[in-house]
Amino acid sequence: MAGRREPPDSLDFFPTPPWATRALTDALEKMVEPKLNLRVAWDPAAGEGHMVGPLNEAFSYCVASDVFDYGRGYDVVDFLDPALSISLVDWIITNPPFNTAMQFALRGLAFAREGVALLVRTSWISSTGRFRDLFNPHPPTYIWQFSERCAIVKGRFDPDASTATDYCWVIWLKGERTRGGVDFRWIPPGAKQRFTRPDDAARYGVLADAPLLDGAPA
Repeated sequence: MAGRREPPDSLDFFPTPPWATRALTDALEKMVEPKLNLRVAWDPAAGEGHMVGPLNEAFSYCVASDVFDYGRGYDVVDFLDPALSISLVDWIITNPPFNTAMQFALRGLAFAREGVALLVRTSWISSTGRFRDLFNPHPPTYIWQFSERCAIVKGRFDPDASTATDYCWVIWLKGERTRGGVDFRWIPPGAKQRFTRPDDAARYGVLADAPLLDGAPA
């Protein structure tokens, strides 16, 4: 992205394709039981806003912050700072750094009224440590697996990129207890085509300037 300041490698900056976020919000909007409140979302690893824009299309408002200043006008906030104190929001929805995603989940569960949704590599759900510290005491309500590849590349959104890595959404609904195991679903093929908008490449792609993130729907 032209003019983008490169953050330290440790920040694990892999922007989310806009269609992947819309696949999540479309499914959340269509849920009947339970009927979900989609007023305020917070993306605490917002980067350059690739997820914030699509969230603003579905939610009344999306709070955006990041531990690094990417020049988008977001608050610089360390979401994992134990001293961080904020007003509760309805949803925490984010694509967290891989190595701290469990900590993001735990903090999200403390801050969110309605739920938490993390976009993660599918391999992330396989770990004895995460089972012990996260999945066993806080079982997710849903795992929504992409049945087609969701290409996420370092440092930019490239709509023409390819990948061999699988991704899924891991979702916790507050107050919901998993009965009989986690509800595992597939996001059907065709989601990329269905949820990609004609102006996504111009707004978010490798040659784009700052995304149009004024809070108004596209």
